[in-house]
Amino acid sequence: MKKKTAPPVTFSAKSNKAIEDKVLVKKSPIHGKGCFAKKKIRKGAYLGSYEGPTVLEDDTYVLWVQKDNGGWHLIDGKNDLRWLNHSSKPNAEWDGNKLYALRTIEEGEELTFHYGEDWEDVE
Repeated sequence: MKKKTAPPVTFSAKSNKAIEDKVLVKKSPIHGKGCFAKKKIRKGAYLGSYEGPTVLEDDTYVLWVQKDNGGWHLIDGKNDLRWLNHSSKPNAEWDGNKLYALRTIEEGEELTFHYGEDWEDVE
């Protein structure tokens, strides 16, 4: 029996170029590395896309994106947005693999999103 593999997806450093004017990666007080606003970001602003190969299993930097048919698309993040940390009071959210500001984010503020139901009780 042949092992199932995910279709190959190429990753380009261009995705980091697209976010570098807004996002800086540095040490986070939340956990390890984090993404921080390089400048003030207005509510609703597009921050960047989560990019990397499609995978079939969960891992540290895998973003689960719900498909229209109710299934899941798993992306193993390879660009700087993989350093986003969790918050129960996030300032950004995903629409598919695209990240948007939920509110105005001040320069120097860490960008965060809510990881999901399993993380309800975690700050």
